[in-house]
Amino acid sequence: MPVRFQSGFAVFALLAFCCISPCFGQTQQPVPAPTPEIGASSDQSSGQQLPGSISGTVVDESGAVVAGAQVKLTREGQSSKEASASPEARSASDGQFSFANLSPGPFQLTITAAGFAPQTSSGILHPGENYAVPQVALAVASPVTDVEVRLSQTEVAQEEVKVEEKQRVLGVIPNFYVTYDPHAAPLDAKQKFGLAWKMTIDPVTFAIVGAVAGIEQAQNDFNGYGQGAQGYAKRYGAAYADTVAGTFIGSALLPSLLKQDPRYFYKGTGSKRSRVLYALANSVICKGDNGHWQPNYSNILGNLAAGGISNLYYPAKDREGAQLTFETGLIGIGATAAANIVQEFIIRKLTPKAPKRDPAKP
Repeated sequence: MPVRFQSGFAVFALLAFCCISPCFGQTQQPVPAPTPEIGASSDQSSGQQLPGSISGTVVDESGAVVAGAQVKLTREGQSSKEASASPEARSASDGQFSFANLSPGPFQLTITAAGFAPQTSSGILHPGENYAVPQVALAVASPVTDVEVRLSQTEVAQEEVKVEEKQRVLGVIPNFYVTYDPHAAPLDAKQKFGLAWKMTIDPVTFAIVGAVAGIEQAQNDFNGYGQGAQGYAKRYGAAYADTVAGTFIGSALLPSLLKQDPRYFYKGTGSKRSRVLYALANSVICKGDNGHWQPNYSNILGNLAAGGISNLYYPAKDREGAQLTFETGLIGIGATAAANIVQEFIIRKLTPKAPKRDPAKP
C-alpha cells in the first residue's frame, strides 16, 4: 500500500476514533426513577375504600324539629332482601339523625313520621366525605276524604233498623215495622228478634195493652175472668200474651225460619186504587230476604199460631177450639191489611222522623 494512502487512512481512522470514543469509552448509567412523595400512591389506591357518613335534620313546614322520625337508607341496585336490611335511624329530640361508616356511592333516604307525608332525599356520598343532607321539611299528611267505605249487608241493615226504631207516630207511638226505603237490606235473625223485643217492651205497647184490657172489662168480654182488679189483671195478661206471641212468632221466629221480611215496604206512588190494593195484598204477601215477593206465610201462620196459643189462657167457655183459632187468625190478617192502608195514606204524614227517601215502586 502506498505510504501516502496509509497516512490518509491513519488520519481518517484517528478522527473517527476520536468522534466515537466517548460512546464506547464511558459506561451508560440508568436514569433514576423519580422518588415518589411519601404516602401519595398509597393514599390514592386506598382512598376509594374510605368510609363516609351522612347526617341531617328533620323539621316540619314551620321549621320546628320533628323528633322520632324514621329515616331509612337504601342504595341503587339493592335486592328486596338487601333493602329490607337497609340501615335505619331515628331523629333525636333536636331533629338530627346520622349514619356512620358508609361505603361511598349513590344513596336515597326515605323519611316518615306519624301525621306527616313521607319524604325522600337522595345524593352521592364520596370517599371519606361527611355528607350533610339539606334540611328535610315534612308536610302534614292530607286527610283522606275520598275513601270508599264498604259495609256488609248486616251492617247496612243495622243502620236501617236504628232509623226505624226512631219512627214514632206523633213522636210517641212506635212505628218500627215499616221501611220507607224500597231497597232496604234484609234483616238477619238477630235483627228480627231484636226488633220484636223492642216492640214488645216499649212503654207505649204496655199502655195500649192496658187500654184494650180496660175496654174488654168495660164490655165484660171474656166474662170468665170476672171483674175488679183481678179480672182486669187477667185480661191485661191475656192481651199482652197475644201481643208477645203474635209479634215474636209472626215477626221474628217464622220470618227467620222462612227468610221473609216482616216489615211493610211503603209504596207512596200511583193511584189511590193501586195503593189500596198494594196495602191489602201486603197482608198476605211480603218480600223475602232474597228481595222477591212471595206469600206471607209468616203473617198468616203467625196469626193462626197466636190464635191457637190463646186457647191456653182464655176462659174455658170462650175457647172454641179450631173455630177460635181461625177466627183469631183471620182477625189478625184483617188487622194487618187495615194497618197497611193506614200506613200507606196517613202514618207517614204523622211520623216526624220518617226518612225522606224515594218511595217503592210496585
